[in-house]
Amino acid sequence: MQITALNLQKTSHIPTFVYMKITLLLVGKTAFPYINEGVALYEKRLAHYVNYNRVEIPELKGVQAMSKEQIKEKEGELILKNIKNTDDVILLDERGSTFTSLEWASHLEKKINYEGKDMVFVIGGAYGFSQKVYQRAGSKISLSKMTFSHQIIRVIFLEQLYRAFTIMKGEPYHHE
Repeated sequence: MQITALNLQKTSHIPTFVYMKITLLLVGKTAFPYINEGVALYEKRLAHYVNYNRVEIPELKGVQAMSKEQIKEKEGELILKNIKNTDDVILLDERGSTFTSLEWASHLEKKINYEGKDMVFVIGGAYGFSQKVYQRAGSKISLSKMTFSHQIIRVIFLEQLYRAFTIMKGEPYHHE
């Protein structure tokens, strides 16, 4: 799929973005200052384009006695408690669809303009998602064929989300 340009005109304000909300739903906090700094940078930039929110689900306690499946189930219950029935749930998953930055911007633009639902992007814990979370999701995206930690993917995803909005607005951040 070759995309050369998007249909949005350059404007200082695109009203459609205001009416929908994007939430980044995360399992666990990060203790790495450089990740927190990157997250803060792109969240601040995103505020110019969209109603954005981050929800961090606390890491489970006492997991030493639990299997990976039990951990995924417990985390899954907490994830699902933070999702409304009307939300479009998109999992960041290594088996998801991949996009170039231009394709991602076009995909996101279509979701915003034609579906109009609030979007919840979910980054799971170290072991991934439970089957119930997979069943609830509307789609999955992958940011690379490589696997990234559930910590560093926060910054990578937020940068790509920000990049998509700058592409949609025709701003000079992205270079081809």
